[in-house]
Amino acid sequence: MKGNAYYWRKLHSLFGVIPLGGFILVHVSINFQAFERGPEGFATYVKFINSLPLKPLLEILGIYLPILFHGVYGLYMAYRSNMNAGQYAYGRNWAFILQRMTGVVTFIFVFWHFFNTRLQVYMGTITHEDLGSTMHRIASNPAYFILYVIGVLSAVFHFSNGLWAFLISWGVTISPRSQKISSYVCMGIFAVVSLLFILSLVAFTGEEFSA
Repeated sequence: MKGNAYYWRKLHSLFGVIPLGGFILVHVSINFQAFERGPEGFATYVKFINSLPLKPLLEILGIYLPILFHGVYGLYMAYRSNMNAGQYAYGRNWAFILQRMTGVVTFIFVFWHFFNTRLQVYMGTITHEDLGSTMHRIASNPAYFILYVIGVLSAVFHFSNGLWAFLISWGVTISPRSQKISSYVCMGIFAVVSLLFILSLVAFTGEEFSA
């Protein structure tokens, strides 16, 4: 049983970096077009992504199922983990606790965002062309804007800090020096990607997205 748990954790770690990390980076590259190029640029990138061959199959096998597994198993790990930051007050222990907490927040946020956007497209309530105006309605609501900022920061931190742990657990960064350097790199990724997402949210509040 313990051996099986080891492999489940390895798979959980791998799915957290490859599909979830790829999803976040592709997502931010599309959304940032709203800030950089406005509604036309955002619509162009959305159209390009949705024109990819076998897109539904790629989404199910490459995104939804891996993220679902990572989220469900992550909730199980969070439930079983021992959050003892008060007893061990050092940085990595707090990072461990934040990893579990942001995992729960991210799991909820991803499903909420999926319900507001992609699921509505699948149901025929909106079209891909309406995603810009949909995000405008969400981002223009102050309460939703704050919730989205919290969700985005949680998701990006969960990925960035998880990437640091992934490099260790998979034997990429072995020495203390390499782990320290990778922690700076991963937190740099957190800062840059978070900024791009927040700028995108701000751009969606613009009236040019209301149409």
